[in-house]
Amino acid sequence: QVQLVESGGGLVQAGGSLRLSCTSSQRTLSLYAIGWFRQPPGKERVFVAAINRSGSKTKSADSVAGRFTISRGNGWNTVYLQMNHLTPEDTALYYCAARPDFLGSDTYYSEATAYNQWGQGTQVTVSS
Repeated sequence: QVQLVESGGGLVQAGGSLRLSCTSSQRTLSLYAIGWFRQPPGKERVFVAAINRSGSKTKSADSVAGRFTISRGNGWNTVYLQMNHLTPEDTALYYCAARPDFLGSDTYYSEATAYNQWGQGTQVTVSS
């Protein structure tokens, strides 16, 4: 198992940017497919972006495509979610999730049920 820690959330004005980080101190995230999800107040958790183990493939939700970018850090123990042109509709608790890929299938997953490890979340609030 891997313990995930999200950071980088905060309060930002509309049009601004934030970069979220997902890290693990116990194991390298290079062996895991990683996803970012978010849960707006009073709503269900939804998919935001995902990246495969090698970092060669990514997928983003239509609502964030062109504004958010998921990537792996050079040290391979961090996955980032760069968020630009933020709007109040992006306000949510953001979670990262991990799925082991020890067999090297090297794919990404947009379904929350595909992941078995979750962080505690980091709050992003966008003011108008």
